[in-house]
Amino acid sequence: MASHGDEFGEEFGASHGQAFRAGQTTGRAEEKGNRAVDSMKDKTREAKDKTAEKAHEAREKAGEAADATRDKAYEGKEKTKGVLSQTGEKVKNMAQSTADTVKGAFGMAHHDDDDQDKDQTGYHKTTVHKETKY
Repeated sequence: MASHGDEFGEEFGASHGQAFRAGQTTGRAEEKGNRAVDSMKDKTREAKDKTAEKAHEAREKAGEAADATRDKAYEGKEKTKGVLSQTGEKVKNMAQSTADTVKGAFGMAHHDDDDQDKDQTGYHKTTVHKETKY
């Protein structure tokens, strides 16, 4: 027969063992939870870094596209300016030729003009005066 003290010892031992196992289980669960949290932090950091990298690449591509667009616009502007300048010269020369023809038809032409007053196309040189405003 077991004494009263042995009963207490067995009961104490069993509850102490259960508490110990419960503590181990709690510790393992806590460590597992910490690893899961650390893993999520790492994945979040990686996603953040990847997003920042993609945003940087997108900004670079947008800048390159803006530069290309600006260059094309400048080229178009310069080409248009050249075409308009040539067209203006042609219109001016045609107007001078027409004026000379009309003057000749009415006998108002000066026949003492020498070839130095003509440009390389054979039309008379003209001078355009612009009014300057202050």
